[in-house]
Amino acid sequence: MSISLRDIGRHVQSQIYQAGVFGTTPGVPVSPDRLEHEGLRAMSGDARSYVETGAGTGRTIVNNRNAFAHWQLVPRVLRDVSERDQSIELFGRRHPSPFLTAPVGVLEMCHPDADLAVARAAKASGVPMIISSQASYPMEAIADELGDHERWFQLYWSADDDLARSFVRRAEAIGASAIVVTLDTMLLGWRTLDLDRAYSPFARARGIANYTSDPVFQDITRKRLQDGQIPSVDRRPTPSAVRALGTIARAHPGDFRANLRSKLPMASVRTFQELFGRLSLNWEELAWLRDLTDLPILVKGIQSPQDAELALKYGVDGVIVSNHGGRQLDGAIGSLDALPAVAERVGGRVPVLFDSGIRCAADAFKALALGATAVCIARPYIYGLALAGEDGVREVLRNFQAEFDLSMAVAGLTSTDQFSPDILVPAAH
Repeated sequence: MSISLRDIGRHVQSQIYQAGVFGTTPGVPVSPDRLEHEGLRAMSGDARSYVETGAGTGRTIVNNRNAFAHWQLVPRVLRDVSERDQSIELFGRRHPSPFLTAPVGVLEMCHPDADLAVARAAKASGVPMIISSQASYPMEAIADELGDHERWFQLYWSADDDLARSFVRRAEAIGASAIVVTLDTMLLGWRTLDLDRAYSPFARARGIANYTSDPVFQDITRKRLQDGQIPSVDRRPTPSAVRALGTIARAHPGDFRANLRSKLPMASVRTFQELFGRLSLNWEELAWLRDLTDLPILVKGIQSPQDAELALKYGVDGVIVSNHGGRQLDGAIGSLDALPAVAERVGGRVPVLFDSGIRCAADAFKALALGATAVCIARPYIYGLALAGEDGVREVLRNFQAEFDLSMAVAGLTSTDQFSPDILVPAAH
């Protein structure tokens, strides 16, 4: 589907101001600070903690934001900016803007339509969607919403190779045009807000729809159950446990009443917890994945230029500079601070994508100037989802595209090819 973003900045501004004449304000806040505040306020306590938390003290989230403050844009004037083109090319395909939706798990915590709403909004906006392994709906259902729109699949490499293979085969079958292997989350970081609430969505069968719908996973779970490998919980039932059991029964495929009587839903949760992540994964094993699929393979979680070089050595087709939004390692380098050295080491041999800390189009400007080919949006669209479902995600993506278009004009740029470190200077301290 071809989407034109010609002069989208002024068009969106005009729509908003005209609606204001009749007393209507945007359904989703435009200000990044208000969007975050209102989006978090719209969530349940468990969802808010899950979305907001970083690892440990949250220092890496702070580092992500501070990294953008290290740089200032230097606009140029008296240039003809009447025609602007924010499109980019990735793996032979042209996209109308430099944005993708980052893979985010357990979106059902924010809105019941979850990934389905994001898929519809991404399609309407011309923004490629990276489907999460931890989606709230099976990847096939998400693909149905996307139709012929571009989708990638994010792979959490399971401890079981047969399950990893099944995920890749399913991704190919739904028309995914790339596989994104997340490397920084072989286990969950020390996420303090979740720990204080003693809450993990995965322990309640949330965000594991791709697993419970997978035939290989189902076979593994049944075998473990038959072999007595799923231990019983010998504790007195509590109201909280009863509520959790109900959540698990609703989330698991099949009839709710039958699930309440079955051991399979809880066995699926236990199996997922044991199979998630592969701590022994190493660079040599990428050869197995490379032999398995002809799709482009990107690795997500790169912060070190040495790792970027290794990624190229082992045949990846792209890297994503990311620290998982500050959720994995407390005190890690800000993702934008890591980007220039990674981009320099890659040297244009493969695309370099970026996430972690992006709150507005000005942030995306700086990432592109420092070497990113494209930018993945995460928390902002989650806030939009929590506030207004599909419409909220669509507004957030539209606002990013509109602001990016206007910022190009004001900065004196007419295409993404013109982005370079020359448009930045270090901030004075």
